[in-house]
This record gives sequence, C-alpha cells and structure tokens, in this order.
Amino acid sequence: MNASIEEEDSKKEQDLAKMKRNAGILLGFAVVLFVFANVYKINWLKAFSEAAMVGGIADWFAVVALFRHPLGIPIPHTALIPSNKDKIGKNLGNFVSDEFLIKEKLELKIDQFNVATKASNWLIDEKNANTVAILIAENVIPGLLKTIDDEEVQHFIQTQFSGKLSKVNFAEWIALGLESLAKSDKQEELVTNVLKTLIVELQNNKHVIEEKVKSSTPFLSFGLADKKITEGIFNGLYNFLDQASHQDSIIRKKVNNYVVDFIIELKESPEMQQKVNDLVLGFANKKEVQDYISGIWLEIKMAITNDLKQNEESTIKNSIANMIQSFGKGIQADQLMMDKINNFVKNDVLSVLINNKKTIGDLISSTVKSWDTDEVSKKLELEIGGDLQYIRINGTLVGGLVGLLIYAVELVLHNFVL
Repeated sequence: MNASIEEEDSKKEQDLAKMKRNAGILLGFAVVLFVFANVYKINWLKAFSEAAMVGGIADWFAVVALFRHPLGIPIPHTALIPSNKDKIGKNLGNFVSDEFLIKEKLELKIDQFNVATKASNWLIDEKNANTVAILIAENVIPGLLKTIDDEEVQHFIQTQFSGKLSKVNFAEWIALGLESLAKSDKQEELVTNVLKTLIVELQNNKHVIEEKVKSSTPFLSFGLADKKITEGIFNGLYNFLDQASHQDSIIRKKVNNYVVDFIIELKESPEMQQKVNDLVLGFANKKEVQDYISGIWLEIKMAITNDLKQNEESTIKNSIANMIQSFGKGIQADQLMMDKINNFVKNDVLSVLINNKKTIGDLISSTVKSWDTDEVSKKLELEIGGDLQYIRINGTLVGGLVGLLIYAVELVLHNFVL
C-alpha cells in the first residue's frame, strides 16, 4: 500500500515538474520575442511579447504565492496556504458540518444510493471477494497467529478440557448406553462375539499359561505336574467360556444378570458413579493425554500456515471468498434484510452523524491544524499544481493577445481618430 502511494506521488511530482517546465519555456519564449522585437523594431511583436511577459510573470507570482513566498522573499499576503492552514481547516470543518451534514440532503442521497444493493453487488463480484479474502488470508490471519501466545492457548485448551470433563457424569452415559444395548438383540450378539473372541485368544495363548504354571511350580516337581495343571486351567477356562457363549446356558444368564445389576448400580450408586468418573478423569489427566490435547493447537496452527502458503490454491482463502460471495447473494435474496440494512444506514448511522456533526467538524479542523505546514503545501501543490500551471500558460498567451489588442486599438486611435 505504501509503495503504491509513493509511486503515485513520484508520478505526480514528475507531471508537476513537466508542467512547470512548459510554462517556463513559454515565458522564456516571450522574453526572446521581446528582445527580437526591440532589435528589429517590430512594434506589434514588442507589444505582444511585452504583455505576454507581464501576464506570465504576474500569474507565476500568483500561483507561487499560494504555496510559498516567491523567491523566498516574505512579501505580505503570500504563502497563503501555509499562513492560513489553521483557518482553512476550521472553515473546511464548518463547511462539512454546516453544509454537508444536513439530514434532508443525506436522506435523499442514501435513498438514491441504496447501500444494501451496492454493498451486496460489491460482495458478489468475484474480484472483490478475492481481494477481501486475500487481505484476510495474507494479513489478518497471520497477524492473529503471531499475536496469539501458544502456551496460553495450550493452557486454555487443557483447562477447558479438564473443566468440561469434570462436569460430565460418564457413569450415566455408560449406563444409558448399556441399558439401550440390553433392550435390543445387540447385547446378546455382542456378548457372544466377545466370548468367542476370548475362546480364540485362549487357544492361541495356551503356551503362556504353561509358562506361567512352570515358573510357579516347585523345582523338585521336575515339571511332572506342570502339564496337568496347565491342562486343568486351560480346560476349565475353555469350558466356562464355551458354556457362556451359548445364550441358554446358566453361566450366560448369570452374565446377563451381572450386566443388568451393573447398569442399575451405575444409575443409582453414587460410589460407583464416582469410581467410573475418577477412572475417566484419571486417564484424561495423564501426561500423555494432556500433551496430545495441547499439541492439537500447534497442529491446527501449522495446518493453517501451510494452507495459506498455497496462495491461489489455499482452501482457507477460497472458502473465505466463497463465503463472502454467498453472504452477498444471501442479502440480495432477502428483501427484508435489504430493507433493514438501508433503514439502519438511513436512521441509525445518519442519526449518529447528524448528532455528532460539530464533533466531526472539530475533528477535521484539529486534524488539518496538526498537519505539518510544509507538508500540506507540498501535498496540495502535487494535487492541483499541475492544473495551476495552465493559469501561467494562459496568462502568458492571453496577456500577449491583450497587449496586441491594445496595440491595435492604440494604432487605430493614432492614425484615424486623433
């Protein structure tokens, strides 16, 4: 943005210098004509060039006197803009507050302008939506990410996570889940599948039982009892699980009754509920879990940063642009919203402006007053100085023509009247 302003100012300076040079060349040409006319005694040319020089110099003085003292000489009533900067600011503030901020005029302009339509059309335009999206993606979001302290965010997430978990009664949730499961055929299917899985695992890990038995029996038994003990344990467990896997078995009914009793205890026993909740919270408060939770923010931040580096392919940027366009289309599709926006601008915003018109005028006045005098003169000269050079050019040409006209009138009077 600053680079663009500097480039624009540089171009204005070049254009101003060019116009000054053109006006100066024309004045210099008038001087050359004046010398030529005097040398060769060309009276009409002398009259033209003489008046052209007077007009050109007079207008040069007038233009320069607006911005500074001509030739640096502090002539009274010169350097008008620097000398009257504060007065100009005050008059400008009074003009805006007294002549511009008039309720009736502004209401008419607002009705003609139709803010809602103009704003929504602007948002719908793909170029404008992308411009806003790029501004947000390249400046706003990275700025926020740099401003946010990672440790504070991580601490906030951990605190919120632990706080929310402490308010949840997990025992009730588990009871509701199990109760819903018990009322359907899914419970029987689930228990059967679990028991069958345990049977398969028991068969696959028979050697583990044998090793445990072997390590626990006396050395003097020479391993004679190991095999019988292993077989006894294995067969006992296998028979138990096998019987339990059949829905009509006594063991299965006991398992089902245990589940029902467990659900009741979860729902009605404060002690059991506390045990379940403590178990969940204890797991959630483990360092590994807390580190994972706090790391979520860093992963999110990294994902956002990497996405924004994709520029035109950025999902975030494109999503923002689409959202802006959708927002504009949504406004246009909702006439009630359009009316609300226009009424808000016409009534609320306009009311704020009208009620604070004096404050606005004073702000303009104080702002202009705070500007550097030389800077104000330079800025204004850059803006209007080029056009003012046409006054110098016109002054030189018109002055010459007027001088020529006076010479012609004088010649007519001398030869035919007097």
